[in-house]
Amino acid sequence: MYPENPDPRKIRQVCDILMNGGIIIYPTDTIYGIGCDITQPKAIERIARMKGLNPEKTTFSFICQDLSHITDYTSPISNEIFKMMKRNLPGPFTFILNANTNVPKILKSKRKTVGIRVPDNNIIREIVKELGNPILSTSVHDDDEIIEFTTDPELIHERYEDLVDIVIDGGYGSNTPSAIIDCTNDSIELIRSGPVELI
Repeated sequence: MYPENPDPRKIRQVCDILMNGGIIIYPTDTIYGIGCDITQPKAIERIARMKGLNPEKTTFSFICQDLSHITDYTSPISNEIFKMMKRNLPGPFTFILNANTNVPKILKSKRKTVGIRVPDNNIIREIVKELGNPILSTSVHDDDEIIEFTTDPELIHERYEDLVDIVIDGGYGSNTPSAIIDCTNDSIELIRSGPVELI
């Protein structure tokens, strides 16, 4: 799929897979991600098992199309934080915010927080737009001790073809993950640096 102009037919095909509880691997503006529809608990459990994670103890991120729906899943945020997010998104950032009661129970970590991502990548944003709700996101890690993240979609496909329902080839990915910014205390705390700095 081409990021500049993703094929609407292929986007719909991916959404059908997600709505039927499927798992996809997709490109972002940083590394490739593994995801599913956040309203599909069995798919969330599949991803957690695949990565050896406990969904209740892990802060997963949501991929959103833009900021218009973040209040559906997060507690109210200050104007300052909203403006800062607006300046930097779409972009390679994950913002940790306080979750509200709309976040599916299986995804509520003990801290009751959620990561919000709006990648600068048309493929995944068009999928989320067509789907109508966010996609759960977790990174595709590599077992290699030197290369932490696999950037080649063909190698990702070889490794994951029996574990996921579809791998979207959107070209080579980056091997630098997004920056993580904690905004849960109405302040801005950098948890992990990413490819670009906040503006």
